Amino acid sequence: MIETAEPKRRWPLIPTLLVLAAVAAMIALGVWQLQRKSEKEALIALYQRNMAMSSTVTYPELPPVEDRFLYRKSSVVCLEPVRWDPRSGTDRKGGSGIRMIADCRTGAEGPGVLVDVGIGDDFASPKWGGGTVQGTIVPGPEQPTVIERMTGHATPARAMLIADQPVAGLRASAVPSADDTPNNHLAYAVQWFLFAAAALVIYILAVRRRLRP
Repeated sequence: MIETAEPKRRWPLIPTLLVLAAVAAMIALGVWQLQRKSEKEALIALYQRNMAMSSTVTYPELPPVEDRFLYRKSSVVCLEPVRWDPRSGTDRKGGSGIRMIADCRTGAEGPGVLVDVGIGDDFASPKWGGGTVQGTIVPGPEQPTVIERMTGHATPARAMLIADQPVAGLRASAVPSADDTPNNHLAYAVQWFLFAAAALVIYILAVRRRLRP
């Protein structure tokens, strides 16, 4: 009886191309995260220089706010707080409480400005009708998510002024530091590279097992 040789098994072309495309995409994302890491380091250095400056700048009322304004000293005239947005926060001694953020009217029209006038112990709005506020410009509490930025649906974020002197009955709010700016891009890059390596190794082992006679 004549035995016929089994046809030689070959690497699957289409699945291999799909896996290689996925691996290339993950590597590209890792490289992009490394680029973002360098950009974020430069941004943090800019913020640190801004914090070291004692001169004041004109408050940027219209978003988006340029990075050169953040963590600089400025002042605004709040004609009237039209809305209060209490949020959890800490004072400059590390005590927790409720940040009193006023959405202030600065003229007959316009977006107004956000002013953090201090930390309270409850959600009761302070009895404050407005006035001149001096403080530090920081990113506002409403920032677009990563997905919104990537998809182009991000609404320009407003800045906020944290008052140097709190209004009566409140404690001074802690001012965020430039060093608090998150920079996790190296970790994200390593994750993407590991995902790419794992996907490639798993696929190779799976195909080799399938090709065994």
